[in-house]
Formats: sequence, C-alpha cells, structure tokens
Amino acid sequence: MAYDAQQLMKMSQAELDALFTASAAGNIPTGEGVGTAIIAAGTAFSPAIAEAINLFAWQGKIFDPKTGTLRNKILPLGVSAVIAKVYKGASWLDGKECIVLDYSETSLVAHYIRDEIREIEPGFYLGKVYWSNSRLFDFCLKF
Repeated sequence: MAYDAQQLMKMSQAELDALFTASAAGNIPTGEGVGTAIIAAGTAFSPAIAEAINLFAWQGKIFDPKTGTLRNKILPLGVSAVIAKVYKGASWLDGKECIVLDYSETSLVAHYIRDEIREIEPGFYLGKVYWSNSRLFDFCLKF
C-alpha cells in the first residue's frame, strides 16, 4: 500500500503504532526529507495542526551520512538548525531496530528529545517523538 502524510493523519494512534511496529528500520536516509507532524492522530484537527507547524515551526530534516547527523529545517524561513546524531538502535516502543535521532549530546534546545523512525515504504518514514521517556507525537518524512 502506498502511504502519504494525509493518510497517516487519518489513522488512529493504535494504527500508527501498529504500522511502525510492523515496519523494518530500513536504510538511514540521505538528504532532505519533507516533514509532517502528526498530532491528534485520527482526528479532524490533525491536518490543521500539521499545516500550522509546517508554516511556523518545522518543515523537515536534512540527513548527512558523512557526519552521521541531521539538521532540522525550522522557523518560517526553513533555517537549518537543531542537530541530532543518527544511528540504528532499539526502539523504545517495541525493542526492535529503528533509526534513532538522538539530540541528547548535540542540542541544548532539544537535549531531552529522541526521535525514532522506520521506513514504511521506499523513501517514506514514520517517526515517533519522545521527551525523556514520554511519547509526544508522531511525524513522517518523505524523501
């Protein structure tokens, strides 16, 4: 099945978790991924929230395989900032391999944030955002 951000926003949290759990980590992406925040999954509010976040806060991530890091595209101008280390590790959701986006050693702003992504289809990733050990929301990246 081909997925897109609109389809994922219509899914319930349980459906998103099942999709993430059923997917393999995949390859660590390279280059720029267009991001969509998935907040209030499965509700009528999710697309409007995603659009506001995309306009004013976060547009995606830029992966650099040479350094094993990424930078987030943030703010209305798409400034490249907020660095994370990128590596494969065990998911906090299910213990299986995922791609970890670890901000703990690279960012004062996002020090307590950990993202996890898995490739749900070629070039399309579903992600989970954690603050310390608490799950916050999901997101997707299209390369």
